[in-house]
Amino acid sequence: MPNKLKDLSGKEIIKFLEQNNFSVYKTRGSHCKMRRMVSDHNQTLMIPIHSSIAKGTLHDIYNQILEYIPESSGVKNFFFTD
Repeated sequence: MPNKLKDLSGKEIIKFLEQNNFSVYKTRGSHCKMRRMVSDHNQTLMIPIHSSIAKGTLHDIYNQILEYIPESSGVKNFFFTD
């Protein structure tokens, strides 16, 4: 895994998740809840809708996304390539 995260906005992450069958379920303040149904259970993620997401928060979001989406489906786009 590369180790330098890109500077991403909440909208860029939401766009990526929408391409992977997630949809915005609720929005409250500056955060949105994204959800998709798989089999008989929901997969839910909270995404801050900020113009720039802090690196620590982005890393946590990345780890949560990996629980639902395989790394081979473009999640590696969160990192710079050499």
